[in-house]
This record gives sequence, structure tokens and C-alpha cells, in this order.
Amino acid sequence: MTIVTAAIAKDLAPTGPLRAAINLGNPVLAQGTPAAPTGVTVDIAREVGARLARQVELICFDAARKSYGAMAAGHADLCFLAVEPAREAEVAFTAPYVVIDGVFAVRLDSDITAVADVDRPGVRIGVKRGSAYDLFLSRTLQHASVVRGLEGVDEFRAQGLEVAAGIRQPVAEFVASHDDVRLIEDPFMQIQQAVGTTTTRRPETVRFLRDLVEELKANGFVAEALRRADRADATVAPLAPEWRT
Repeated sequence: MTIVTAAIAKDLAPTGPLRAAINLGNPVLAQGTPAAPTGVTVDIAREVGARLARQVELICFDAARKSYGAMAAGHADLCFLAVEPAREAEVAFTAPYVVIDGVFAVRLDSDITAVADVDRPGVRIGVKRGSAYDLFLSRTLQHASVVRGLEGVDEFRAQGLEVAAGIRQPVAEFVASHDDVRLIEDPFMQIQQAVGTTTTRRPETVRFLRDLVEELKANGFVAEALRRADRADATVAPLAPEWRT
């Protein structure tokens, strides 16, 4: 079992309880309501709290950018975000615990049939503002443009955009409920969801989180949490190289 010391507990939860930012806007990672959240991130947060012998305060948000803002402002001790270069100045990440596909949806009559067809002049992609796929597409697209809103699929419908982007599970549900839209099956990115804390934490505190995430992947904790949340379609990330035998 990953070792935790009093110094680590004090460093990670300096105000007393462990304050964990939970993103209810990602239905793969968290479900329920702010008063009663559930899901793999909630389970991991509570396990971290149990290892620290600290109570856990779950602070819920409806978007990743708000979780990131709470972490950056010092209002949360722990966050659950996709690893992205734009976030690494403020957040020290573990290796990923879950990998999620980022996928595109297009209108049924669109001439876009593959991921490679999307990045061309005149193509507008609806994204959720501040999401991992917003950050990824914003730094990798050369010709297509990003249109940001509360939800990418809503901007896609409201503005008549050429493409909607999002994580596979809710985009697939959107496509299933709209007979004039189809899914581009191949992912345009792999979204690596990780545990994070501020970069101001001590190295041994960050190492504790990184080791704990690997332990929870190896012992089946993450897989079981996804099963309980009825998210068996999500993929547990592989062990970090130093944990492989």
C-alpha cells in the first residue's frame, strides 16, 4: 500500500478537509448532483481522503475549466482533469487513470467521412469552452476553426456548424437521438484523465498521488468504480512504465 506521512497529509490538505474539485460536466467521470455526486472521481477522492485520514469536501462544477480555475485559485486541493500543456503550469498531474476518446459528429449529408477531413478551411467545430478537446483542437488545428459554447453539440445545432466535438459517450448519445447526424467513429484524440494538485505541493506529496493512482489501477479499484457507475465503456489507463512488471 502507498505510504502516506503526516507531512504529506498537511501539505495536501492544509485547511483540514481534503477539498476535491469534481466535474459533473463529464458524465464518464462523475454523475449525480452537487449534493450527492457519484462516480470514479468521487471514489478516488474519498480514497485519497481515507489514506490521509482526512474528511473529504466535494466541490462540484459543471465544466472542466471551472475545476481548473478552483485549483489554480487555491480553492481546491485535488482535481480530476485531462492532462493538457495549458494546464501544467498550475497543475501537477499523475499519470492518467482513465482514457476517453474524443470524437466528431457531423450532419448526415456532410462530405466529412474521416478525422482527416475535418481540418480544412471553412470547417467550424463546436466545442465545450475550456474542455480538453477545446485546448487540443485550438493548438493543433491548422485550417478549421473552433466555436466555443456551453456544449459543443448545442453550438453545432444552433449555429449550423459543420462539426461537433466531444467525448465519445455523450456524443454517441446525441447522435442516437438525432437521425440527421452521424458519428465519425475513429477518435481524433485520446483524452488522458488524471488526478492533479497544485505545482506548489512538495515533491513527496505529488509522488504520493502518482503512486496511489498506479496502485488503484493495478488493484482493480478504478475498474470497479467505473463498473459501479455503469461506465464500463471507459478504458482504464495502462500502468505507468515504472509500475509495469
